[in-house]
Amino acid sequence: MMFTRRRVLVVLAALAIAILVPLSAHAQARASGAAASVAGATSIVQVAEAAKTLEAIQLSFREIAKKVLPVVVKIDVVEVIKQPAVGGQSPFRFFFGVPRGDNNGENGTEPGEMRVNGLGSGIIVRRTGNTVYVLTNNHVVESATAVSVKLNDQRTFSAKVVGKDARRDIALISFESKDPVVTAELGDSSDLQVGDLVMAVGNPFGYESTLTMGIVSALGRSAPQGQQTYTDYIQTDAAINQGNSGGALVNTRGQVVGINTWIATPTGGSMGVGFAIPVNNAKKAIDDFISKGKVEYGWLGVQIGDIQDSATYPGLAKDLRVEGLKGAFVLNTYKGSPADRAGLLPGDYVLRADGQDIRNADHLTQVVGAMIAGRTYQFELVRYGERQKFSVKIGERDDKDEVAQYKNLWPGMTVVKITDDIRKEAGIDKGVEGVVIGYIPNENTPAAIAGFRPGDVITEINGRAVQTMMDFYRGINDRSKRDVMFRINRKNVEVTIGLAR
Repeated sequence: MMFTRRRVLVVLAALAIAILVPLSAHAQARASGAAASVAGATSIVQVAEAAKTLEAIQLSFREIAKKVLPVVVKIDVVEVIKQPAVGGQSPFRFFFGVPRGDNNGENGTEPGEMRVNGLGSGIIVRRTGNTVYVLTNNHVVESATAVSVKLNDQRTFSAKVVGKDARRDIALISFESKDPVVTAELGDSSDLQVGDLVMAVGNPFGYESTLTMGIVSALGRSAPQGQQTYTDYIQTDAAINQGNSGGALVNTRGQVVGINTWIATPTGGSMGVGFAIPVNNAKKAIDDFISKGKVEYGWLGVQIGDIQDSATYPGLAKDLRVEGLKGAFVLNTYKGSPADRAGLLPGDYVLRADGQDIRNADHLTQVVGAMIAGRTYQFELVRYGERQKFSVKIGERDDKDEVAQYKNLWPGMTVVKITDDIRKEAGIDKGVEGVVIGYIPNENTPAAIAGFRPGDVITEINGRAVQTMMDFYRGINDRSKRDVMFRINRKNVEVTIGLAR
């Protein structure tokens, strides 16, 4: 505001001089000199104001650094790994890795083993009495046999692992100290927007207490195929390198908004594409680790997919009247699961859960995982083209839920619409109509045990013709009959198979 007022006064002064001075050559020269003096004064004001602004920005970065550097620690780990063979290369490769000793049993290891040093970062998130808790990535301490923590002031402590969680790639470690220790202020990662300034703090390549700056490049990113789906990621161009894992991503208030986790790079170095777990996805985990030693996840009891991808599920979204809608598609349900007890069915398309609009299947997994077992949540979905609401009492996820219970997966197969390409690839004659089995997830599902095979064409269910995906899901969800009878065409041979519900 000060700069604007000064500039207006300078302009008015210049105009006054131009009007009042006589328009003689001598007068014009004098006026020109006066205008030049005014312009020079304006330039000086601009430079001064710009310098003040830059200095204020610099001071703010200094204050952020003072606030966050003490709460980010260096984590050193030792892992004893087994050599696949004498002289073989260690499979322990991520970003830990200078071996110490050899595979002849030095440093207390058995023959065929070797000791490997690892490096990462962590964030001091809580203190209870003399116990200090540090949040980091699971992959930093996952296989560690010894862990130590080095603070910004160079104090070093022996640490122990409190709990680990591979689903979100987070872990909590602790150490004991009677002396003062600064804890981080955790921000609200849901407030972040693309373009926000952020800083990454950690120990890249062992360079302790390094701070880099960038912006939020994107939000809601997914991990590469086959990796964790229980969290989304903040993408940033703040430089993140090996050793930054587990460190802090902070906002301009010095609040931790993310846990730096991985980078996308063809070279192993920073290419300006780094990813951090939103801190909101870790807040409940901190409490779970301290109170239970593990993270508890909510369990719905469904297998889900993204059917808006026409290449994977041709025509399915259109058949089920959800074309263009964001959400998650229920492919199968587990018998006796929270979803089954609440009345959710294969073929349902989940739009909202616990008041949140569902973006895709990964997002539903994250939302349900954050739910508290035993509580009831509202779900909104589309079934046969109509919107419906259900109340679901969420269960607690167990590793056995998806492995040992395939026998309870209903119907235990995924079908797709027959297209010209599928007809040609699967060798389905032109006169055969129906839906084709594209995938059977496990040999222990009811469909697999009954004898269904990928490539089978389902032409009838309980005596009714199946021509669309809607026909298929109406047929398998019809509870008026105990058994569901399928008529299939298998390489032009008609076969009837029954499934007990």
